[in-house]
Amino acid sequence: MQPWPTVAWALLLTLIADWLKTVQARDFTVKDIIYLHPSTTPYPGGFKCFTCDKAADNYDCNRWAPDAYCPRETRYCYTRHKMDMQGDSVSVTKRCVALEDCLSTGCTEDDHEGYKVCTACCEGNICNMPLPTNETDAVFATTSPLSGSCRLAQSRLPISCFSIVITAFLSFSHI
Repeated sequence: MQPWPTVAWALLLTLIADWLKTVQARDFTVKDIIYLHPSTTPYPGGFKCFTCDKAADNYDCNRWAPDAYCPRETRYCYTRHKMDMQGDSVSVTKRCVALEDCLSTGCTEDDHEGYKVCTACCEGNICNMPLPTNETDAVFATTSPLSGSCRLAQSRLPISCFSIVITAFLSFSHI
């Protein structure tokens, strides 16, 4: 038998093995965002967040998130990640929120069911792609100063800018 058919079979099996690895990959990439979430804003400053309620893991949340813009009264993307003691995802919740929902980010070691829960907020278009898994990434990440958010918050809630800034400072100082 000639060596060519043997080499061809080896190459074919290598390609099949690589294809199977690619099919089973569950990483969500920036290319997926561009494909799934084209950009045209319905209003100035419009943005999107990945949105899901109690998805099994980050891939399921990001893959099946509806492609819709956040309401005008929201400004941030929120993520709640519930994990078992081995760090495996139990549930993922993501949504658009106002400033008030982002003042308590961080992780709890155990909830009443024995799970670790981490919450994070971020400002920006579909910025909540990754999951918070520890105190380092369970943070409130903004691109603009909180004082700029106060004007928006005052029109919705009867709290002053001073109390928002103090509350934000206190929530970050315990980390």
